[in-house]
Amino acid sequence: MRQRRPARLRIVAATAGPLVAAGVLVGCRLGGPDPEDPARALAEGLSKGDVTSVPTTGDGARHQADLERVVADVGGRRQVEVTSVEEDDGSATAELQHRWTIGGSTWSYETTATLVQQDGTWRVRWEPSVVAPVREGETLAVRTTPAERGDVLGADDAVLVTARPVVRVGIDKSAVDAGTAATSAERLARRLDIDPGAYRRRVEAAGDQAFVEGLVLRADGDVPTRQELAAIPGSLAVEGTLPLAPTRAFGQPLLGTVGEATAEVVEKSDGAVRPGDQVGLSGLQARYDEQLRGTPGLEVLAVDDDPETESRRLFSSAPKAGKPLRTTLDPDLQGAADRILADVRPASAIVAIRPSTGALLAVSSGPGGDGADTALTGRYAPGSTFKVATALALLRSGLAVDDRVPCTPTVTVDGRRFTNYSDYPASALGDVPLRTAFAQSCNTAMIAERDRASQEELAAAAAGLGLGRDVDLGMPAFLGQVPTEADGTERAASVIGQGRVEASPLAMAVVAASVAHGGTVTPVLLPDRRAKEAPEPDEPVTRAQARSLAGLMRAVVTDGSGAFLRDVPGGPVRAKTGTAEYGDDQPPRTHAWMIATQGDLAVAVLVADGDSGSATAGPLLERFLRR
Repeated sequence: MRQRRPARLRIVAATAGPLVAAGVLVGCRLGGPDPEDPARALAEGLSKGDVTSVPTTGDGARHQADLERVVADVGGRRQVEVTSVEEDDGSATAELQHRWTIGGSTWSYETTATLVQQDGTWRVRWEPSVVAPVREGETLAVRTTPAERGDVLGADDAVLVTARPVVRVGIDKSAVDAGTAATSAERLARRLDIDPGAYRRRVEAAGDQAFVEGLVLRADGDVPTRQELAAIPGSLAVEGTLPLAPTRAFGQPLLGTVGEATAEVVEKSDGAVRPGDQVGLSGLQARYDEQLRGTPGLEVLAVDDDPETESRRLFSSAPKAGKPLRTTLDPDLQGAADRILADVRPASAIVAIRPSTGALLAVSSGPGGDGADTALTGRYAPGSTFKVATALALLRSGLAVDDRVPCTPTVTVDGRRFTNYSDYPASALGDVPLRTAFAQSCNTAMIAERDRASQEELAAAAAGLGLGRDVDLGMPAFLGQVPTEADGTERAASVIGQGRVEASPLAMAVVAASVAHGGTVTPVLLPDRRAKEAPEPDEPVTRAQARSLAGLMRAVVTDGSGAFLRDVPGGPVRAKTGTAEYGDDQPPRTHAWMIATQGDLAVAVLVADGDSGSATAGPLLERFLRR
């Protein structure tokens, strides 16, 4: 008897070309055929799930069908390696080590393959037991037990998203014939306010015993009554739980949703997710799904063709709960922001930050954005809210807040006529202090003073307030952009927050927060996450500069376009309104903005299509501050 223990070689589905172990080429034997060659071919074929090229003593196609029959219900990723080969008088025995990753658990076991010499070559004697420890007539089956999903937490570990009662409403096709099921599908769809035609087609396409879900409803929501369901043959309500926020709108789309894994998610998971598993489908739930979902419990069974024969358990693992995800969101502020935006028809957002720490307290994107994360990733011209950065650039150039600047009704640059907003007060025209021009939001004064600071210095001032930084928030986020080069009309447009200047509500909240903090603020959403360090701006806003800017923003409330915020309780409010033209309509359509600070709170409000900052965004900001 001769025994070979080849250097351990892991053979996976990607294996190709000559096999090398421990720096030595294997598979070449001087003096005749080597049983290690077909043994390794078998290991490679099992790893790939394709044994048609393995030299066997029988029909390769039949062996492939046998393999597929045994493992059809398992899925996952297999890794098989040859651990030893023993040769004895024309036959050989190969020991195979299997590592099978299924749904996040790993099943390890050994099988034995017999090899024989036939026509001067070594061949594998195929048996189902080389695949797994199964007997004749058995196949593998998998049962999973869901793991408890981790909660999403807010500030002070307040629970934001956790398992809450739901009702899954749909058609049970096993209870009715096909024609009735189709008719009932349309009736139920109308009750659930979903597309009747689309739901009917899904019901018709499903199997005769299927339960075809129409909608998942919160148990405390508008769930069809027993009487309503009884009137629709085949309709059924199944109680369950699903990770949900306190309300349907709370924190959407940032927090995201959880649902049944799509085919694409299953395919990309490399065996960690199986069909039917609940996974994060969007937002934080999707991005941190691996952390939140944990590892489901797993049972691998050998199931006999004879239903009277009891199945054998080959492997089991207990479920491991997911880990919670901590955020900085304040439940009260987030809920207030979501309620305020609930009836706003255009895309909208409210972002609130604690300037002292950079913690994001509310990140709300209104329903008018059709599921887009307007708050973090929206790209809009910020209009006159950008004048905070323009004012900083002018202050750095030597202009003082009490120095006079020309606020004329119009100003023309390279043939383009710029004006102030339509109801600009006549009393604030003429040579006025910079404080007045800022408080009343005089466009022409800012444009007239543009040569005091270059475009590069304007961009540097914006960066000093946090606009345009590359910040790793743990979620996609846009912190704005300001061109470092601009001439003519584009240069003029830049100083009033238009042209190629863009910002998100998050970016403008950071600008306000930097003023309140007296230094550049870095926003934080996930406090436990080790984020990539954001590069510091070359010229951060200083405390002295921030005090001057805060005074200008206070003048907006005491003497300017934000006067409606004078009596808001909780301390003095500092603010800036903004209206930015966009598109080709005449008169132009406008984005409506307002930013504000109050104590250790900074807020930005955007309505993507509104009349003006003070008329459209202003009332929303006031409601948020008065919450």
